[in-house]
Amino acid sequence: MPDQAAPRRAFQPVRAAPYACVAVIGAGAWGTALAALARQAGREVRLWGRNGEDIAAIRRSGTNPRYLPGVDLPEGITATSDMGEALAGAESVLIVTPSVTLREICRQMAPHVARSAPLVLCAKGIETGSGKLLSEVVGEEMPGHQIGALSGPTFAREAALNHPTAVTLAFPFAQAHRREPHLAPAARMALSLGSASFRPYISDDLIGVEVAGAVKNVVAIACGMMTGAGYAENTRAALITWGIDEMKALAEALGGRRETIAGLSGIGDLTLTCSSTTSRNMSFGVQLGRGIARDAVFDGNPVVVEGEVNAISVSDLADRIGIEMPVCRAVHDILHAGAGLRETFADLWARPLTAEHRALNLALDHPARG
Repeated sequence: MPDQAAPRRAFQPVRAAPYACVAVIGAGAWGTALAALARQAGREVRLWGRNGEDIAAIRRSGTNPRYLPGVDLPEGITATSDMGEALAGAESVLIVTPSVTLREICRQMAPHVARSAPLVLCAKGIETGSGKLLSEVVGEEMPGHQIGALSGPTFAREAALNHPTAVTLAFPFAQAHRREPHLAPAARMALSLGSASFRPYISDDLIGVEVAGAVKNVVAIACGMMTGAGYAENTRAALITWGIDEMKALAEALGGRRETIAGLSGIGDLTLTCSSTTSRNMSFGVQLGRGIARDAVFDGNPVVVEGEVNAISVSDLADRIGIEMPVCRAVHDILHAGAGLRETFADLWARPLTAEHRALNLALDHPARG
């Protein structure tokens, strides 16, 4: 009787050192939530915001009344509007500012950050005009740093209130880190933020994680538009599925991995963002779908909607490298080219009938085209 194969050894966790001092750049809802999570995980935390009144309110009340009202922050977070104070001695930095202001913020940060400190992008997008991933933008403005990204299905309030939450932390892995992965910045950052309620997973596919984060906001606007226009769950499920395929295609074209899109930063984040008006992108789309004018959404308040800008940058990049992304293109045309919402989505559904699997080379005229 042949010998049975030896049982597979269980993976044994190893000890690694978290970063003792974490700076969070950006005191909006997600930045504030991440500061709270880092503090709950035992880190020394500095939270920087550009608005002095908001920072004063955080110091005074122990909450962020503007962006995260009603959530008590753990004691010990140093809130400041002085960039030098925020970054002095920081061993790692979370950058949680809108993608459109990233270059400006990096230029403010650069004189104050230790070269050894890894930088973690917690915003999502692709730079308009250049088509560059945000990690490329940071690399140009702050060369020499290890750069990663944190992404996943997260609503700031839920995370700050310690509802169980899981994310992906992605950094490129140097060869030395593949031999000793517990010393890699992604591993050490995961330990710096991980707690009983906050569970980071580690990835080496920074491109895939970044692409997923940029595309999901655009797809969420599409889902919101269709919901607001009166369409139902079948429609949204199709848009989510097509959005996943668009994420995979763009990630692969840029050097990322399709399987990354099956994780928290892809399917996880997309499903959450496309399923609740707690998402600014989904809510924005719902209001537009109901016929509310652009300058009247969110009651006319100036709310940053990342997907609105990303619709331009994602579509332009897809065109530049020859990738078809019809959902993102539809959102772009409605928001930025004056296309009608119902007509554009009717055209989306009336594209040629194709095989679902790429192995089949098939395209048929759609009956709706007459």
